[in-house]
Amino acid sequence: MTDYIATIGLEIHAQVRTTAKMFDGCSADYAGGDPNTRVSVVSLGLPGALPVVNMRAIEMAAMSGLAINCTVQHTSVFSRKSYIYPDLPKGFQITQYDQPICTDGWVEIDGDDGQPKRIGIERLHIEEDTGRLVHSTDGASLIDYNRSGVPLMEIVSRPDIGSAEEAKRYFQKLRQILLWIGVNSGNLEEGALRCDANVSVRPVHQKEYGAKVEIKNINSFRFVERAIAYEIQRQIDELESGGHIVQETRGWNEAQGITVSQRSKESAHDYRYFPEPDIPPLVLDDAWIAARRAEMPELPDARRDRFMAEYGLSKQDAELLTMERPIADYYVAAVTAAAQRGGSAKDVANWVGGELFRLLKDAGEGFEVLHERMPPLHIAEVLGLLAQDIVNRTVAKQVFEESFQTGNSPAQIVDEQGLKQISDTGALAALAQVVIANNPKAVEEYRKGKKTAIKFLVGQVMKATKGQANPQAATTALETILDTEV
Repeated sequence: MTDYIATIGLEIHAQVRTTAKMFDGCSADYAGGDPNTRVSVVSLGLPGALPVVNMRAIEMAAMSGLAINCTVQHTSVFSRKSYIYPDLPKGFQITQYDQPICTDGWVEIDGDDGQPKRIGIERLHIEEDTGRLVHSTDGASLIDYNRSGVPLMEIVSRPDIGSAEEAKRYFQKLRQILLWIGVNSGNLEEGALRCDANVSVRPVHQKEYGAKVEIKNINSFRFVERAIAYEIQRQIDELESGGHIVQETRGWNEAQGITVSQRSKESAHDYRYFPEPDIPPLVLDDAWIAARRAEMPELPDARRDRFMAEYGLSKQDAELLTMERPIADYYVAAVTAAAQRGGSAKDVANWVGGELFRLLKDAGEGFEVLHERMPPLHIAEVLGLLAQDIVNRTVAKQVFEESFQTGNSPAQIVDEQGLKQISDTGALAALAQVVIANNPKAVEEYRKGKKTAIKFLVGQVMKATKGQANPQAATTALETILDTEV
């Protein structure tokens, strides 16, 4: 069997989080009203309606371009993309064609070999979203124009992606960046972020790309990976059986786990692009671009690298804590609070990435409620209680969870419930005597050289004190008695 190379490029469609639509003042909150109530003469394409550019959407598009290392063009042009479909009331879409707002960027992902890999970005352009078709059970198709005219960015990668796994990581990276800078909600289920994948394969000895197949409207990371993996194998099987690949558009059928042919692939001339006569060229000077750059926050990769250098975190921990901006901001606040109570940055990372993430997941809540559910001061208090040996780790987890659930401070919970650690040597020595007397088998094993038997005996002390004994002090008390008595 011949070896094949896969070549993949992604087109990411990202809605821009503005209050108004792209070319009129109508609300962009298309999901917040009944069907066809968030519309205007512009978004419905009524005769005589003229578009007015939403400059906040332009600002966000430029910031997105800067975040993915693009060059923001001083002049860009809007064009009409002409096609007839029920969700497009004007009969054309206002988009950008040969002069987009941003060009020549890149993002870095982990390649399949584990090494950093740059994926080139050809362009980012701004356009308007279409309406939405809703297919009813009786076979009718209903149209909701609330989404028509919502600002949309299309980010087109170069064909630098070599596998389904890399495609998924690239899609995840773009979502992380756009969500981080606040231009997109990152909600794939609601269609705020959608993906088209262009896939081709060719024998390893062939220089020319194979015929390109486009898979349309994929709306989850899992589906992107599965759809591309299936399509790569489908094309290889077709070539191996002596067939050829047809350039076409296909859709992903999740229920069957296959891609399905939809139509032949259009070319640019099929859309009859021409400059939008009602919108002048968009001119952005150096000062305007510099102002957008000044609005940019520290980006996730830079924040990850800083966490590794400043706090000594592993790459894995730093990436976990920079998945989303609210997590990273919360972590910094918690580290600052914990430093005054003896907690280290690594301790904070362990508690945030472990217990706190678990509790949020169990509660079905997102990272935006971090400060509300577990204020940084509370996580610092837990670490302070541990550092001062007021509680042991078992009790600390119990206190942490109760603080998350009730909002009470950890110190208050410990005081009210009498959870302070028992470290008194006299009290522990007395308990150790009782445990030794009640567990002769474990005592015999210990004295015969099985030192791990001490763990069982410590466990009995912990059980007797409902987890409040100091484990180290309990171990010392037991060993003192066992090593001196015969």
